[in-house]
Amino acid sequence: MSPSIEQSVEQSVTARLISDAAPSPGVPVIMRYVPADPFAVRMVFPPEACLGDTAVTWAFARVLLDSGLRAPAGDGDVHIWPCGRVQTMVELRSPDGVALLQFPTASLRRFLADAYDAVPAGGESAALDIDRALAALLGEAGG
Repeated sequence: MSPSIEQSVEQSVTARLISDAAPSPGVPVIMRYVPADPFAVRMVFPPEACLGDTAVTWAFARVLLDSGLRAPAGDGDVHIWPCGRVQTMVELRSPDGVALLQFPTASLRRFLADAYDAVPAGGESAALDIDRALAALLGEAGG
């Protein structure tokens, strides 16, 4: 069953943290796409993969993920590029440091295909509930 505009897309992916230290075990990452926020995708890292004791979520443009699967992309805190035919690199930059993660490209492509099934490319504006987004931005209840 394909995702619909009402349902989120969620997929668990195992990434490999690249560092100077000994090879790390796989890092479980939840990839999430919420049609109510149609321009963004999210990577959710569980507490055990983070410096603190809470999960950390990185949100960035869906089009950045799409572009980064084909060629180097990104000019801010998130950079994505292909690494050979089967791996994709994701670099996350924050004031606390830089994390370099290697993902299976096929898993990211599958997630992205499901996200485009939920809200096709070019259909983001139609899927965006402007009233609800404005209410959330202004901190108003309801919407």
